[in-house]
Amino acid sequence: MRNFVLGVVVTLIILVVGGLALAMFGFVPTNADATPPRLEMHIAMSALDASMDRHAPRANSPILPTDDNLIDGMKIYTMNCALCHGTLDQKPSPLEKSFYPPPPQLILDPLDDPEWHIFYAVRTGVRYTGMPAWNKTLSEQDIWKVTAFLSHVEKLPPAVQDYWKKSFGVTPRPAGSEKPEEHKH
Repeated sequence: MRNFVLGVVVTLIILVVGGLALAMFGFVPTNADATPPRLEMHIAMSALDASMDRHAPRANSPILPTDDNLIDGMKIYTMNCALCHGTLDQKPSPLEKSFYPPPPQLILDPLDDPEWHIFYAVRTGVRYTGMPAWNKTLSEQDIWKVTAFLSHVEKLPPAVQDYWKKSFGVTPRPAGSEKPEEHKH
């Protein structure tokens, strides 16, 4: 039994040292225009969710999802988020394939995370992804407004949908509608 445990420990040490050697000698690609492997994406997203669950306070939004607040959130999204996360004309971001990992396309594939999770990600950013911490640029109230918009994007009230259509020339996709083929996962 002792030899078995020793064998497991030595194997783990060899795997860790071998992985570090591969990385340190430049065998791990660092180009941002590659498609991440499924396993890497799964591990990264699981780690991100676990970190959020551990560190993000379960805060409730101090703002109500009124028409005005949702429209303000839409404007904030358009000015600060759309370039990376997709535009309100329901087209993918022009930078979508330039990031590694690619940023989620929040209009084409809306989030299903709770508001506290979205707020924390916007406020603090996401390390190693290009997602900045917006708490140095936006007020907490503005972060909550964009959070409200993102968490209600599939179920916006009629006045907000009308504003979207007038401003961007397209009607928001209703909840549960089919996503464009190239963005299905």
